[in-house]
Amino acid sequence: MTIRLAKLHATGNDFLVADAPAPDPATIRALCDRHRGVGADGLLVLGPGTDGADCTMTLYNADGSPAEMSGNGIRCLAWVATAQGLGTDRTLVVDTTAGRRTVDLDRDATGHLRAATVDMGPVTFDPAAIPFSGPSALDLEVTFHGVTYHGDAAGVGNPHLVLLVDDVGSARVTQHGPHLEHDPRFPSGTNVEFVTPVGRDALQMRVWERGVGETLSCGTGACAAAAVAHRRGLVDDHVTVHVPGGDLDVTLGATVRLGGPVTHVFDVALPTPS
Repeated sequence: MTIRLAKLHATGNDFLVADAPAPDPATIRALCDRHRGVGADGLLVLGPGTDGADCTMTLYNADGSPAEMSGNGIRCLAWVATAQGLGTDRTLVVDTTAGRRTVDLDRDATGHLRAATVDMGPVTFDPAAIPFSGPSALDLEVTFHGVTYHGDAAGVGNPHLVLLVDDVGSARVTQHGPHLEHDPRFPSGTNVEFVTPVGRDALQMRVWERGVGETLSCGTGACAAAAVAHRRGLVDDHVTVHVPGGDLDVTLGATVRLGGPVTHVFDVALPTPS
């Protein structure tokens, strides 16, 4: 059997996009493997929409596990969906596991997507909605290998642990991230953001993604980081989040809006890995 894939990235956070039905977890792991497969941070399945949605997005991490939402991934999926003629010139409505999302489209002269802004819904600090098993998601402390971190848990359709650090460049993301991802207070595991404010309108961020590892960018993580920093009075409503793969634009309000570029890398048809 042959599987057709598009590879794209959004500020370096790279994804494979396949049409439905979804491959099995072993195939997803093989395709996302950076040494023996195509290589990606995750795989997105583009499915048909119903009840007013233009399409659906189903997200899988590189390890084959399902995930709820990706702010960078939905922009990658939007590139493929609009190339297939879905949506209007200006918007694409996508149903995800985390709920319905509306994507505002920025097309180039050829009609292809070059950037998009997504209404990501509200950021929640409600423990049950994150989910987080502690009495409060706020003002948390966690210690690992002699380092004590402070931050908040937040939900953006998926769980996040946002930790404020003095310098993201020296943060022990790859050493401590694998442990913090499995903090027992997060029943579904968590993404972990290491964040440094750099003024009222900017943050620097590195992220350890649940089921993936350190990635160059994380859209939901940028939203969570901005919301946590805003709650603590460190930034204003509009924040540029600097990640290793580029810059993301976050605007906070009743819902959070995430903007950023998307780049098509290539299309490929491959035999299904055995």
